[in-house]
Amino acid sequence: MDTLLMAATTRLRCLHASTSSSAVPTVFRSPAIHQLSLSPAHLLSFRSATMNTCVRGSRFPVTRRTTSPTRRGLFTVRASTEKSIAPSNRKLIVINSVVIIALAVANRVLYKLALVPMKQYPFFLAQLMTFGYVLIYFTILYSRRRLGIVTDEMLSVPKWRFAIIGFLEAVGVATGMAAAAMLPGPVIPILNQSFLVWQLLFAVLILGRRFLLKQIFGCLLVATGVVVAVSSGSGADQTLSGIGLLWPAVMVASAAFQAGASITKEFVFNDSAKRLEGKSLDIFVVNSFGSGFQALFVFLLLPFLSNLKGIPFGSLLPYLRDGAGCFFNTGAKISGCEGAPILPLLYIATNLAFNISLLHLVKISSAIVSSLTVMLSVPLSVYIMSKPLPYLPGGTSLSSNFMIGSIVLVLGLLLYNIPTTPTKQDAKTS
Repeated sequence: MDTLLMAATTRLRCLHASTSSSAVPTVFRSPAIHQLSLSPAHLLSFRSATMNTCVRGSRFPVTRRTTSPTRRGLFTVRASTEKSIAPSNRKLIVINSVVIIALAVANRVLYKLALVPMKQYPFFLAQLMTFGYVLIYFTILYSRRRLGIVTDEMLSVPKWRFAIIGFLEAVGVATGMAAAAMLPGPVIPILNQSFLVWQLLFAVLILGRRFLLKQIFGCLLVATGVVVAVSSGSGADQTLSGIGLLWPAVMVASAAFQAGASITKEFVFNDSAKRLEGKSLDIFVVNSFGSGFQALFVFLLLPFLSNLKGIPFGSLLPYLRDGAGCFFNTGAKISGCEGAPILPLLYIATNLAFNISLLHLVKISSAIVSSLTVMLSVPLSVYIMSKPLPYLPGGTSLSSNFMIGSIVLVLGLLLYNIPTTPTKQDAKTS
């Protein structure tokens, strides 16, 4: 009797499922289904098993005409490895990108101005920011934890990933400083454009992302445009003579470390969305722990870094003390600190806002989109710094190559962002 009752119940359930799917064919396309973090193969195999059971237990057949459109729709949504961007999120990305461009330009210009009073203490300024940001970020993180914005689940994210981020950024800084000490100035920003190429490679290897050919070509156009714009009139084509390949390779490796750190941050956001069941990881969790580990590794590398800057490790403490006196402009014996502390503080505040906004853009889009946005600020910054500025009265003229490079850069950005239908192509090829 129990067996007959269970069979009848199963038959009724399958009858209900088949009639519901035929009467309302869009039931499987509801937003609730699309928000499940399941793979297309999992969804399709689950549905096939359910349908097969119902077909065997029901007298009402389920035709392919009603199931195939639903199956195609699910596969189209989940087939692409690119992030699906909603229109509202796209507007947020555009707004955030505009803010980042403005902050990036201000960041570069204010850094140039901050070095006017701190021209003898750039190493002090760098270390002040490295270790000072740890205190600022953890203070903000503590406040957000008290307000309930940051949860215990967010803080339970594996910390070894932040250690990798901090290590990559610290090693990137160390290798970049070592190479910069041996390379001519105009070559450095050109070699740094390999950062975008490394990001593309790591996005494929680490994130499993696929790119359209137009997107790859667009990224290469952006890097080429920056190279042409920055190197215009600098004679950079002759500056590598007699240097060899070692130090240019070290600078390229430095860009690889920095690119690996940015892609790892994006991986942390993507993985945390699964761990937190769709909740978004707070950016100050990444900022705080990433900066904390970076400061730790920089501290361990201080003897090496100080020697690269021509400061013997035994003279580091007196150097830092004099740098603090110049930064706060407290009447240090070293002259030339006019403009401090206003200019350095303006730069630090702008750089802090820039870093937070940049990580937020990585969170809502991708590390590559954030890099392309920052690269757009390079020619704008060069143009502004070519004009007379406070504390920098002398301007410079820009050659025609600067305009050509800027146009190529913008074309590359358009080429990367115009194709918005990778999912349709992926669905066709799949």
